[in-house]
Amino acid sequence: MRRLKFLALTAIAGLGIAACAPRAQAQISVGIGVAPACPYGYYDVAPYRCAPYGYYGPEWFSNGVFIGAGPWFHGPEHFHGYVDNHYHPDHGYHGEYPHNGDRPHDGWHGSPEHFHGNEMRDGHGHEEHR
Repeated sequence: MRRLKFLALTAIAGLGIAACAPRAQAQISVGIGVAPACPYGYYDVAPYRCAPYGYYGPEWFSNGVFIGAGPWFHGPEHFHGYVDNHYHPDHGYHGEYPHNGDRPHDGWHGSPEHFHGNEMRDGHGHEEHR
């Protein structure tokens, strides 16, 4: 009988503590926003920094306009295009980066001269080594 009373009091105390505990509101929000305005495109992984001239191959541009990468990718389904990952900071690039809102150099038509890609990407950060 004493055990039954003890279990009942313990259960009532536990319910009282649980009822007094503040409730956490779970919220998930994803804000993609507007794609960065980068003259030669932007990296396809966060933080989506502007990529330098030579990172993307000509197939990433349509009439000189970058078709996008990451959440803003708007190329064809199953698209894969060449990149030169030597121009990626994760692969040791420490050169000059364009800034959001910069304009491409005169004569730019969406295809870097003498481009040599060493990796294929799908626009969403997935890569295929060649």
